[in-house]
Amino acid sequence: MKLVFATHNQNKLKEVQKLLPRQITLLSLDDIGCLKEIPENGATLEENALAKAKYVSKRYALPCFADDTGLLVEALGGAPGVYSARYAGVHKNTDDNLRKLLVELENKTDRTAQFKTVIALIMDNQTTLFTGSVTGSIIGEKRGNAGFGYDPVFRPTGFDKTFAELPLEVKNEIGHRGKAMRALISFLSMRHDVDAV
Repeated sequence: MKLVFATHNQNKLKEVQKLLPRQITLLSLDDIGCLKEIPENGATLEENALAKAKYVSKRYALPCFADDTGLLVEALGGAPGVYSARYAGVHKNTDDNLRKLLVELENKTDRTAQFKTVIALIMDNQTTLFTGSVTGSIIGEKRGNAGFGYDPVFRPTGFDKTFAELPLEVKNEIGHRGKAMRALISFLSMRHDVDAV
């Protein structure tokens, strides 16, 4: 089965590929010749994931899923949330985003945070949403070289390492995207000849 993951992000692609069973051939936006950056103008993670999946499904007539992920920080009222990728501006610079986050949390004692991923799947003229989340806290400095985005400052509950210090297998097991992906794969396994993970 061929399935499009509506992303240009190679880090996301690697994470997801490790989760998928062998019967699924994962295609990126680059693989199908979609070089455009699909707009994410929704007010929620759900709206953004749906918009990307609908864009690909409509123009390329292929089964597709898209995700949107946000970091929700308690002391910042849920920010950066839907604006996580462009928190410090539309240029989407990870270092700038991290700096802004740490500056805004400098005098905050509550550093509780949650990563949330929403996946929208469009297949067989049906749209289905899957959600995964993980709680943790924002530490005061970057640690670790693995992962991407806010991973170097996010320490999941029950661990003394950040997502950027943990092996990818562990991050996939406990993380937001891994949970949402397992829900997606379970759904596919009930409707198609796909092994559940």
